[in-house]
Amino acid sequence: MFSLNVPVPGGLKRVAAELHPELSRFERIRERHTLVAKRFDTALDDDADSLPRLRERLRPLLRQHGATQRRGSGGIDLRVTGLDYFETPTRGAGPVVFLAVESDDLQALHRRLCESFGTVSGIEGDDYVPHVTLARGGRVDDADNLVGRTSIDPIEWTATELHVWDSRYREAAARIPLR
Repeated sequence: MFSLNVPVPGGLKRVAAELHPELSRFERIRERHTLVAKRFDTALDDDADSLPRLRERLRPLLRQHGATQRRGSGGIDLRVTGLDYFETPTRGAGPVVFLAVESDDLQALHRRLCESFGTVSGIEGDDYVPHVTLARGGRVDDADNLVGRTSIDPIEWTATELHVWDSRYREAAARIPLR
């Protein structure tokens, strides 16, 4: 129902748009590009289905995380490093073609959130791979060929807020600053 997402910059959206013709061979192309920091699951935490309770629990955690990052930007430093794919994703149709994201800040925040809200098996904790999905479904050979012949210039940005995403309405239900 809810997830905590990192807003992505315009440069990332432009790269996704440029890759669109190459992604047409896959069953589904993702039009909204998101970077999930944490999924909330009612089986792990009773507050996962209440936006007001979730938001109030997140604010101090995110403020604390932002304060620990003050030695640098005060936000979450992120970097898209290239194109990759999951051959067999934990959930849904594969392959999943994605932009790979590296961020020690995001990894640290993800661990802290898992400690507070529980870990969704198979996709979080040690299994967490920060990424922005571009397309899914289709042939693994197509994903392998695309990744093998496509070069992406690194995209760097600093997120200073995070969004609580409501999957029912497909929109950000809350924005929470890191400062």
